[in-house]
Amino acid sequence: MQTQDNKNNGIEQFKAALKRHSMKATPQRLAVHEAMMKLGHASADMVTDEIRSNSGTKVTVASVYNILTNLALLGIYRHRMSANNKMYFDVNTFRHIHIYDCENHRYKDLIDDGLMELVESYLGRRKFKGYKIEDIDIQIIARQTRKKFRAL
Repeated sequence: MQTQDNKNNGIEQFKAALKRHSMKATPQRLAVHEAMMKLGHASADMVTDEIRSNSGTKVTVASVYNILTNLALLGIYRHRMSANNKMYFDVNTFRHIHIYDCENHRYKDLIDDGLMELVESYLGRRKFKGYKIEDIDIQIIARQTRKKFRAL
């Protein structure tokens, strides 16, 4: 659960990141970021619904999508395409693995430094003719095994 101090710290860090990229901390950008901090992984539709439900800020899905896309291009967020052809955004830009629930179209972070080090070490020794590895992005596609199990 996020405390008020963590929330304020996250907003201040976000404002500083915007400033580094010569962007203003508009009410819409702040509302998008607050929604993303709450949701973690979300599509523009999900963020728009969250803002409309919990904020006085007026936004459209198109404006939210544009904000999310611009923030992802700057590296403030990350983005990934789901199997249902929706772009999902992730507030966590640190090195981690995703488990993708292909039935519910939800992402969950899997933090496994040992596995990441193993993969990076293995791929670091490999040569791919004509290519240089820029980044490693691991996504595990999964299906829930028990219906009673809580959604990711």
